[in-house]
Amino acid sequence: MRVINSIYPKLPVFAQHVAISSFGIYWRWLRFGPGHAQFLRGFLERESFQSSDWENWQSHRLEDVLKGAISVSYYSKIWTKSQKDSALAGKLLELPLLEKEPLRAAPHDFLRTDMHPIHPLTFYTSGSTGTPIATIWRVAELRKSQALREARSARWAGVSFHHARGTFSGRMVEPNPESKGPFYRLNLAEKQVYFSPFHLRPGTAKYYIRALEKHHIRWLTGYAVSYYLLAKFILGQGLAVPSGIQAVITTSEKLTSEMRTIMEQAFGCRVFEEYSNVENSLFASECEHGRLHVSPDVAVVEILRPDGSPCLPGEAGEVVATTLMRTYQPLIRFRLGDMAMWDTEPCPCGRQMPVIKEVIGRIEDVVIGPDGRQMVRFHGIFTNQPHIREGQIIQESMKTIRVKVVTTTEFGAEDIQDVTYRIQQRLGDVTVLVEPVSEIPRTKAGKFQAVISNLNNQGGL
Repeated sequence: MRVINSIYPKLPVFAQHVAISSFGIYWRWLRFGPGHAQFLRGFLERESFQSSDWENWQSHRLEDVLKGAISVSYYSKIWTKSQKDSALAGKLLELPLLEKEPLRAAPHDFLRTDMHPIHPLTFYTSGSTGTPIATIWRVAELRKSQALREARSARWAGVSFHHARGTFSGRMVEPNPESKGPFYRLNLAEKQVYFSPFHLRPGTAKYYIRALEKHHIRWLTGYAVSYYLLAKFILGQGLAVPSGIQAVITTSEKLTSEMRTIMEQAFGCRVFEEYSNVENSLFASECEHGRLHVSPDVAVVEILRPDGSPCLPGEAGEVVATTLMRTYQPLIRFRLGDMAMWDTEPCPCGRQMPVIKEVIGRIEDVVIGPDGRQMVRFHGIFTNQPHIREGQIIQESMKTIRVKVVTTTEFGAEDIQDVTYRIQQRLGDVTVLVEPVSEIPRTKAGKFQAVISNLNNQGGL
């Protein structure tokens, strides 16, 4: 992958389209290959489960997961004998909470030793709560994940992954920070347009809209804030959006009511929220009534008070999840770092799946480039940086970005140069100050803040 990433920026645009489409053929096989159709049927059938059906299903699945976790190196070392006995008995609440740091430091210590996948896959979190975490999957787990999103995200929004879609993600599809366009690349294998979130600004918005029309995009998915910024540019400039767009499904950031209103007005369709993470430690999606349902066949989800007791409906608490769908690298009572609350009312859609009323605290500060481009996610800044343990981005002015890094002893000038290049690649002509520190302070709530803007509402959201 490193070789591919080094070659891609040197290719002409048409060759980059070909490269992405070629990889898209392989990616399509990974996601839609053998087993996908069966997994899809399973997710669709379980939507009709009553509460008692879900309780029985979860109970049996949880027993299998906890028994399997006994063979995981980390749990076998950390859990006491009584905790191992609790795991064997399926008593989840008697097990300790899992922090992110052990998973970040040694992801392979969380793999099941009784499973030997032929082609394990590794994906990295965005690093929004520190250095990226490596999540390791079996191919079958990836296909389950794709079937889940088809069944309970795309289809609930009236669309499908078989329809042409546009995507905002952290992929560096346009490597040139000074590019005049196009600001997207094609994955013809899936009729997908990858948009660059790093080039979105008032002067480029019209080119994004032209791409939607040119490639007959039927739905949009990806970063919530990127679509919100594009929607603001659309309304502010009176841009005409193609009428064929049927839905926007947002990911990665909290969707506020203001964002939803602006986006629905700009794109002329409904906006649906999806709440998940790269670890796939939980999954929640909006139904046709706009309620955010948790999928019980993905994880056991808890919302807890500071003392560890469960929150009542309507009471905000910490989200903790135990994976049921991803079992090769099982996460037991994993602390996501998010706050949420259960809804107090059942959903009129009739699905007997828990409903989250609100996810709290997932919006990061927006960072603004000198030319007006606005970003909220910095996926890729700290990925594959072996000499950086944690990183934090601080916007001190329109022209100055400070990057605090907690480093290893091997950190040096080349690492500073690489971080500087990556920031400038995304923001353009800015001064980057890389500052090694012994630690990055947490908030009063103990959370890591990955992005901080010190601007006084200068061109922000």
